[in-house]
Amino acid sequence: MKKQGIRRYIILYDIAIFIALFVSLYFLHGKPAGITSDVVYIQAIVTFIITFGARIVGRVYKQILRYGGIQGYIRLLVTDACAFLINFAFLNIIPLKHVSGAFLLIVAAMNLLSALAIRMFYRYAYKCANRNTPIGKMLDFCLRFFAGMKLREEKLSEMQKTNIAIVGAGSIGVALVEELRSNPNSQYSPRCFVDINKEKINRSILDLPVLPENEGVFEKLKELEIGEVVLAISDLEDEKAKKLHESYLNEGFKIKVYDYPLMQSVNGKRMVRDFDIEELLFRKPIIIHNEKTEEYYKDKTVMITGGGGSIGSELCRQLAKFSPKKIIIVDIYENGAYDVQQELKIAYGKKLDLNIEIASINNRRAMERLFKEYKPQILINAAAHKHVPLMENNCIEAIENNVLGTKILVDLCEKYEAESFVMVSTDKAVNPTNVMGATKRMCEMIVQSASTHGKVKYSATRFGNVLGSAGSVIPLFKKQIASGGPITVTDRRIIRYFMTIPEAAQLVLESGAIAKNGELFVLDMGQPVKIYDLARNMIRLTGASGIEIIETGLRPGEKLYEELLVKTEQLVKTENSLIFIERDTPYSAEEINEKLKLLITACQSDDDETAKIALKKAVPTYKAVGEATAN
Repeated sequence: MKKQGIRRYIILYDIAIFIALFVSLYFLHGKPAGITSDVVYIQAIVTFIITFGARIVGRVYKQILRYGGIQGYIRLLVTDACAFLINFAFLNIIPLKHVSGAFLLIVAAMNLLSALAIRMFYRYAYKCANRNTPIGKMLDFCLRFFAGMKLREEKLSEMQKTNIAIVGAGSIGVALVEELRSNPNSQYSPRCFVDINKEKINRSILDLPVLPENEGVFEKLKELEIGEVVLAISDLEDEKAKKLHESYLNEGFKIKVYDYPLMQSVNGKRMVRDFDIEELLFRKPIIIHNEKTEEYYKDKTVMITGGGGSIGSELCRQLAKFSPKKIIIVDIYENGAYDVQQELKIAYGKKLDLNIEIASINNRRAMERLFKEYKPQILINAAAHKHVPLMENNCIEAIENNVLGTKILVDLCEKYEAESFVMVSTDKAVNPTNVMGATKRMCEMIVQSASTHGKVKYSATRFGNVLGSAGSVIPLFKKQIASGGPITVTDRRIIRYFMTIPEAAQLVLESGAIAKNGELFVLDMGQPVKIYDLARNMIRLTGASGIEIIETGLRPGEKLYEELLVKTEQLVKTENSLIFIERDTPYSAEEINEKLKLLITACQSDDDETAKIALKKAVPTYKAVGEATAN
């Protein structure tokens, strides 16, 4: 049934109600003394014209009633109240005798009440006519007969829908039920609420029972044939979310989330969806961006090396929002750079001055050409070889790219008078046990040393593992689950700090904005996560069965536990409660140069073992494989 047809039905019913009221009040109950039939007709016509004219002006009949609510009812009430006042004033102005204000008020009130009743009934019938119950069938008949709607044929059969229980009988849970009932093709049928509020337990909301959250609830859910459980609670504590997730999964229920409010939902749309991988960490996303950060990057020329990578591309996305003068993406991998270029072009068009340069940071001549052409004010170095096991067998490449590439960038920033240099580091640089971590620690040492004698403002930002980044554990687990398993975990005891890609990018940008010179910034990342538990949750979340988790043993250079700080007693707070500074005594320029000469000579030998020995001498905290004590 078209909306225009429903609107005509409502108008006809309103007119019929109005006529019936005048007929019953004036004729069935007798006319007031002294009032002639002419007066009755005039009052009826004037009242009709003013009442319906006011409703048309107030756009009462423009509303879609099935999606309406209290706002629509208030609009009708206000419109009719204005119509009554205008009608009363008009009938007293014209030379008409025996106009009764009380009588007109009775007519207006009853007419309004009847109009509200017909709208409420229609909205209730539309939501509930699809239920396979006597009431549902009766409502369906009413809609067919009185509104010409074949609603039960338009909606999914109840047998086709998934029965769900909604955890949280608050405003969010109620909003979910109303949304599902107002959607004729919703695949979910809400059957009950689950809550801990004693005032709600064993009562009903929207005709749904509210069950207590206890051990007995699982049996009741099975009796109701619940297939999925939807969490609809705002500001749910991390430990509570984890407990709910575990308990329902252990009982065989699928767990989903209702996105609400809108600012927390995907693409601004509310939806019932699966847990995101990030949510398996059971901690709230960390929001770091502030107005000072935005102001810092506004109208600046920013060069991002490694700009096509996981972190680099997210840095570009967030920087683009700050209205920079120019963004230069430098990357040796052209596919990644191309992808982020196309994404930003679609999003910003000509509003964003974006330049893509394909070059390696350890190619001094290429990098000097770029510095000479663009003269970047801010340099963010996100280019690095980061894969731990691969770098163990490619030590020379790791040194040349990570260490010598960083030194080239530092030299060019000084030569072309950049304002600031921000280096992306890692928790693996803390007391490193692998080549990759040792090279990143050497990069930190270069940057901190340059801060003592250079003109550029230097800083480094250090964070843990990034969810969903290229080469990280989550994509690997997804592929292993998709192929039927097994999932490989190096050690069931291994734990890691995790953050999302947006969080990592926010940390880099804010630390660069608040840096004064020489800081090594670290983020309070909360509690570490057991990789084994993460793998188990991913298996459960996908509903896969028969997937094994196999321990393969620690890889060369891999730790059981990652550290974020070199010396925790030297932590310094910043204006952001989530960002801290780890201060370390910087090396002199002479000491850094000696270390670099040692590494360059070792790389020229073309022998990885010689390079590892040199790297150990250059980075005193580096404990090579076999020397690192078990944690």
